[in-house]
Amino acid sequence: MIARFHDVMALIGLALDGAGVLIVAVGAIVGMLHVLQPHPLGDRYRALREDLGRAIVLGLEFLIAGDIIRSVVVDPTVLNVTVLGLIVLIRTFLSMTLQLEVEGRWPWQRGSRPAQPGPAESP
Repeated sequence: MIARFHDVMALIGLALDGAGVLIVAVGAIVGMLHVLQPHPLGDRYRALREDLGRAIVLGLEFLIAGDIIRSVVVDPTVLNVTVLGLIVLIRTFLSMTLQLEVEGRWPWQRGSRPAQPGPAESP
């Protein structure tokens, strides 16, 4: 019975990893298709970066969930939990910096708007 539970959890972790990779791949394709639509000049690059950044952030969340399930539920050794901690730290850092790139603010600044240059500050 326990072996079956571990097998199911390993399969769920693998499915979450697959979903994360699929989200990034589909997000890249959607971003490229979005670029082909009419945009004001210069906004295509920004739109692609935002679409791709959002897909990567969401995909990273799924990959972290898969790692947590496999490391903690399937094989909870000290080494695996330590490696999981390092992976989560790296991926969390990546998620936060990508969100800063995409939205122009840190994740904990949800209510505030990114700084817009005023008339005197614009080039």
